[in-house]
Amino acid sequence: MAGRIPESFINDLLARIDIVDVIDERVPLKKAGKSYQARCPFHEERTPSFTVAPDKQFYYCFGCGASGTAIGFLMEYDRLDFVEAVHDLAARVGMTVPTETGAGPGARSGDTARLYHLLEQTQQYYSRELRDHPQSERAKNYLKARGLDGPTAAAFRLGYAPPGWDNLLKAVGANPEAVRDLEVAGMLVPKEGSGATVGQSRHYDRFRDRIMFPIHDHRGRVIGFGGRILEQGEPKYLNSPETPVFHKGRELYGLFHARKANRQLERLFVVEGYMDVIALHQHGVSNAVATLGTATTRDHLERLFRVTPEVVFCFDGDEAGHKAAWRALETSLPLLGEGHYVSFLFLPEGEDPDTLVRKVGVGAFEDAARFTPLSAFLFDTLAAQVNLATLDGRARLIDLAKPLLSLVPGGALKQMLALRLSRLSDLDLSTLAPMIGGVRVPARADARQGATAPPREGRSLVRHAITLLLHVPALALRVERAEQLVRSGQGGADLLSELIAFVQSNPNAGSGALIEHWRDRPEGRHLQKLLAQDLTTPVDGVEAEFLAAIDRLRALAHKTMRAELARKPLKDMTEEEKSLLRQLPLSEK
Repeated sequence: MAGRIPESFINDLLARIDIVDVIDERVPLKKAGKSYQARCPFHEERTPSFTVAPDKQFYYCFGCGASGTAIGFLMEYDRLDFVEAVHDLAARVGMTVPTETGAGPGARSGDTARLYHLLEQTQQYYSRELRDHPQSERAKNYLKARGLDGPTAAAFRLGYAPPGWDNLLKAVGANPEAVRDLEVAGMLVPKEGSGATVGQSRHYDRFRDRIMFPIHDHRGRVIGFGGRILEQGEPKYLNSPETPVFHKGRELYGLFHARKANRQLERLFVVEGYMDVIALHQHGVSNAVATLGTATTRDHLERLFRVTPEVVFCFDGDEAGHKAAWRALETSLPLLGEGHYVSFLFLPEGEDPDTLVRKVGVGAFEDAARFTPLSAFLFDTLAAQVNLATLDGRARLIDLAKPLLSLVPGGALKQMLALRLSRLSDLDLSTLAPMIGGVRVPARADARQGATAPPREGRSLVRHAITLLLHVPALALRVERAEQLVRSGQGGADLLSELIAFVQSNPNAGSGALIEHWRDRPEGRHLQKLLAQDLTTPVDGVEAEFLAAIDRLRALAHKTMRAELARKPLKDMTEEEKSLLRQLPLSEK
């Protein structure tokens, strides 16, 4: 989660920062008991529901669910990225952020500020050329033919790169340093060989005779460009190359505009290209983004899920569209659950998002009834590859589904996917669950198999133990062999074990450090909700209650381990299993 900044530094920083001071400078806070309150800066409200807890160094809005540490607040309120927020906070307390390495292609220390400045100058140049250049009429006519109006083109800051080899070079490359930086920013291309003579530049413009689409980061800074050719030729669309400030696998076109237009994003559409995003925005569908000539990556999805709970992939309904959708599904699986949802909108033949919304209207386009849920797309695609009327076909379905379902984090969605596979394959869930992992077998299913199901209290025990640990991380130092808790079979036990291990490796970690460590993981949002809850346990009883929950979970783990070993013939056991069987208690109180 911290990139190249050591986690120990993040922990130390959060221990020194007072979140109340950080937030109060931007959103005036009022004392309310042991906490502070204000109207939430992230959604409209009349009654304050935004709470800052100094003891937890944590903020939470009970209205919209916004939450996090001082780092998270700066990222959301000031629209900083993680590294920028860390630098900002470190400067407040006189700490020096450890030097990062591998900043990117062509990077030099201190370059990024100049790159942003030059890219902004470049964008302004392209906008002027779209307005004034004598050959820009073709570009304007193309945009008009696509139905774009002037205000929309201005909102997305569209431009025009005129024909010629060195127009941008002459306009912005005022000195050798600027030329070098324009090359690093991907706007100029060095000439091969040594053909340039005295007085001539050894570079030429990357973009020529193209409509220019500036690409913005989450703060609205220009970081790169996409250019569409006006005549016949390849490539039709050309993007800036990777640079120190532009990474195609992480950036999303239109995300800045979507966040600017929507205080709270309930859903984001991922469409194919620049024009799809812009056209939808003009129609009033301002929550659309596009990847930049690449398939959707995990980094893309993590960024999307930081600002919205639901992602809808919009693809053509043909074979190529279904293949692209399947790749997106595979990338999405490890990030599902805990409030993250994925659906698909397959376009009718001959339609694109622009033509479809014109035909059916915004309301129908955004109607969730038109979407294909991920679960339906997953099983429909797999079932089409087998014959479910035969035993072999159902066995093949399980073989196809197992590696996919194993990617899904434990939780309600994984449980329902497993139940769906159980019904389709006609295989009992108790038999199927061990093949997938992280699936809870209901008590009635265990009874049919002659086993004893773990008590239903287990899940609430895990939740309660995690909540106590988040509030008082030092409790983890009292737990031994936390890895055994996973064998309890209770949902969330693996997360509890991991939380304990993290604190034991970072004994001085506070609540904020735990939240930051899990920031970009699916469990992060769930942990933030638990930390937002006030403890009902008296302070002097927290440790005893936590250890009692751990003991009960350990007892469930021992019972599971004994049951597994008891079903295995002694002659088939390894020496390690025999030793474990001897060590396990014969019964639990």
